[in-house]
Amino acid sequence: MPRRYIAIALLSGLAACSDSPGPSGYSISLAPEWVAVGIGDSAQLTATALDPQGYTPLSPSITWSSSNPTVAQVSITGMVRGLSAGSATIRATYQDATDSTAALVAPPVLVGAGDIAACPSTAHDSTAALLDTIPGAVFTAGDNAYINGTIVEYLACYHPSWGRHKSRTRPSPGNHEYNTAGLGYYEYFGDMAGDSGLGYYSYDFAKWHIVSLNSNVSMAAGSAQEQWLRADLAAHPATCALAYWHHPRFSSGTTHGNEPQTQPLWQALYDLGADVVISGHEHQYERFAPQKPDSTPDATNGIREFVVGTGGAALYPFGPVRANSEVRNSTTHGVIKLTLNPNGYAWRYITAAGAIADSGSGGCH
Repeated sequence: MPRRYIAIALLSGLAACSDSPGPSGYSISLAPEWVAVGIGDSAQLTATALDPQGYTPLSPSITWSSSNPTVAQVSITGMVRGLSAGSATIRATYQDATDSTAALVAPPVLVGAGDIAACPSTAHDSTAALLDTIPGAVFTAGDNAYINGTIVEYLACYHPSWGRHKSRTRPSPGNHEYNTAGLGYYEYFGDMAGDSGLGYYSYDFAKWHIVSLNSNVSMAAGSAQEQWLRADLAAHPATCALAYWHHPRFSSGTTHGNEPQTQPLWQALYDLGADVVISGHEHQYERFAPQKPDSTPDATNGIREFVVGTGGAALYPFGPVRANSEVRNSTTHGVIKLTLNPNGYAWRYITAAGAIADSGSGGCH
């Protein structure tokens, strides 16, 4: 029987934040923001309580509850146990302060695309319909709401389609979000987008370590983001690791093509053994063979890149084929579905019509 997973995600607007104390000044916050457990397995949530003076009590009396204990139970110490498919809210209360996470039953699947909601076009409705049929965690590879990523555009265009899956989405921003400094992006996704203004964060899912990066701020060697990435990967030495962001290091597209400014991120990922990178920006699908950051083929330790800018925006043509490019599709919108196994992964590029246009599998380093 296939293993199902429960993803515990902190949702914007659902949970009280640690910097939002109750009327009496007490506060509580939960961590991590996202964990995954199989049915019958458990994961520990940590609650940090503070008194009105900002001190942590020696023995805080924290009350835990689940809105749907037939799906996910939680112990008096914050240990969450997955029981069955469904959803629940896990809540921790200290005095008059409460923080919450949303529990979602999902398989070890990561699915998504970039370059999504471009109203008045409705192409993003068809890719959102694909998400309706694919359980798992959802990612975005940036340019989620055109044309400037304002909160109005998110609510009017993105929310009625891909927004149906907001509670299981771990996003990344694109250059269109940064037409307005990412203000709409951070307001819409809240804590699920990482620290406001930074836009990079990581989480563990289905035994993988996953990193969402921000290619709209400095990626240079020695930059805050590059140093954070190296430290984060070193602190999470998982067998399998994946990263996604907007601008692709490699692309056979003619509108943007290769984005060499992302090389330091690729170098950090390569140095620390990452396996997969996903990007958007070019509105097409392209799969590359495992390679080094300088495009040298490397079947043993190379990173496989997928460019999936096919979420709904108008598609772009290809130009000369870049080294190591294996599959290209510039005629159909779609999403990539990655099944995350403990020692490898399988991919499917699924078109808006439901056809499988590319598939395969790979192992982790």
